[in-house]
Amino acid sequence: MRNDTSKIPAYFWVLATFFLLWNIMGVASFLMHTFISDESLALLPVAEQELYNSYPMWTIVAFGIAVLGGFLGSIGLLRKRKWSKLLFIISLFGIVPQMIHNVFFTKTLEVYGPEAALMPMMVVVFGAFLVWFADLGIKKSWLR
Repeated sequence: MRNDTSKIPAYFWVLATFFLLWNIMGVASFLMHTFISDESLALLPVAEQELYNSYPMWTIVAFGIAVLGGFLGSIGLLRKRKWSKLLFIISLFGIVPQMIHNVFFTKTLEVYGPEAALMPMMVVVFGAFLVWFADLGIKKSWLR
């Protein structure tokens, strides 16, 4: 008989909590970006206004998929559910094309400078890490 009561290490809970908070910030960013008021947009420098208005709808949809998948996957991780891995994979499928577009096919680097590439790289790395971490949790029988 397989032992399904594997002791979950403390770092699992620390990372799962950190990534839930990280993904909550992602949801907040998505909501602020998507539902920015015309008044708030008008307060931004012209270059940032043009950047906001240059995003095609598919990138906004990809952003939404990425943050929703990450948020729900993080909840699944804290609830010790295997399905969190699938949600992290879906999230990564939203993250990668959106970040590639934002860094390489917009004027983001011109508007914000080269350091603007750091956050997209971190988001991709975190997204990939979460897929791996959920997979580790499944292999170690931490997730059921």
